[in-house]
Amino acid sequence: MTRLVELEETGPRKLDPSDIDGEKGDVAICQCGLSDSFPFCDGSHRETLDEDEEATYVYDGSDRSIVERVVTRDDRDDE
Repeated sequence: MTRLVELEETGPRKLDPSDIDGEKGDVAICQCGLSDSFPFCDGSHRETLDEDEEATYVYDGSDRSIVERVVTRDDRDDE
């Protein structure tokens, strides 16, 4: 499975001591792209547990859709 993720930042986020979870003592970085506290994990990845390995998904809030085809600029130039 893949996910289309829209990001707006143009640079890195530097971690500082306040980013460490005082209870757990760790920092979890989001790898699914769905976290409301991106780049930190907030557990949103649980929504992806039933995704089909062969599908590409786009998430819009709590709605999830399967994408049939992703077209890039290079793809359009070939048509």
